[in-house]
Amino acid sequence: MSTNNHQPHSSVLINEAVQTLRDGGLVAFPTETVYGLGGDARNPEAIQKIFTAKGRPSNHPVIVHLAAPDKYDAPQVDWVPLLSPWVRDISEDALRLINAFWPGPLTLVFKKDKSVANEITGGQDTVAIRAPAHPVAQELLRKFKGGVVAPSANRFGKVSPTSAADVRHEFEGMLDLMILDGGDCEVGIESTIVDLSSGDRTILLRPGAITPSEIFSKTGVKVYQVGEEHKADEVLPRVSGSLKAHYAPTTPLRLYAPGRILDALSEFPDIKSRVAVAVWDSDSSLSEDGHPSVHFEEVTVPSDSSAFASRLYRSLRDLDQQGWDLILFPEPPSGEEWDGVRDRLQRACFGSGPSSISHSNS
Repeated sequence: MSTNNHQPHSSVLINEAVQTLRDGGLVAFPTETVYGLGGDARNPEAIQKIFTAKGRPSNHPVIVHLAAPDKYDAPQVDWVPLLSPWVRDISEDALRLINAFWPGPLTLVFKKDKSVANEITGGQDTVAIRAPAHPVAQELLRKFKGGVVAPSANRFGKVSPTSAADVRHEFEGMLDLMILDGGDCEVGIESTIVDLSSGDRTILLRPGAITPSEIFSKTGVKVYQVGEEHKADEVLPRVSGSLKAHYAPTTPLRLYAPGRILDALSEFPDIKSRVAVAVWDSDSSLSEDGHPSVHFEEVTVPSDSSAFASRLYRSLRDLDQQGWDLILFPEPPSGEEWDGVRDRLQRACFGSGPSSISHSNS
């Protein structure tokens, strides 16, 4: 992964990016999860530009990204002064999570400070915050000395970008968009989101690389699953990426159960042509028997959950551009470490296909 060997002129580029943000412009930058489309979190016009560029509905909250404090000699970093302009109260549990996982792929939802713009919160009284671990993101945020909102740098509902080339491809028409290249994203799916705003229970709003059991083992904080009263398709999206259809390729995407590839194909009786089938790298090869009219091509995917996550969007994006009629992915195994991937794949299936725009929020 090319994070530390980015070109020596990067500090010049980063200074230029900081100036762009201060001037109300947008900067796409790498994080360890996916590339973000960043704007000054204190500038409502810049935030509006992000929504317009993405085609994102304005009632969708966005995440504020902050730099980690400088450590100097402190055995433990003090995050409170950095957070206090954004949030109303910081619980002991919040500090435990922050000290264990920041900077990193964990977003925390707090009750917002009254100065936080409604454009950020989707009109809600909560704000989502994280400190990304990618060195380029950290340098940008440190030099900017402020919060940067940065949803994924792609058109709304589509596959998130994990390289600078993906971002260029998404926003070909936006000539004034500055893109900082930090190589390929290591984690590859968006951050885990945990809600601390109720004050009593810590609730998982979006699964990601950091799982509830990892949180519990490192901090003793128990993370609850969303109760039945918070269905993912409730009226207001509580957080980014919580719509039923999201992260979606234009090619129809379906999941198949172990050994049930043909069943998945029979859902598409009219598809007689080209199907890309992802198979676990630990499995033996597919046989094409029983469906001679279909041209299969196998693509192997890692059977390790973090390697799979790291390459998920890259694979979906590449397959989407290869002109298949159907993409089949294996259902991820059960287990918490697969929940983030399973969540993204289910939403991608639901939103996939050429008409995905029409039912992206049905």
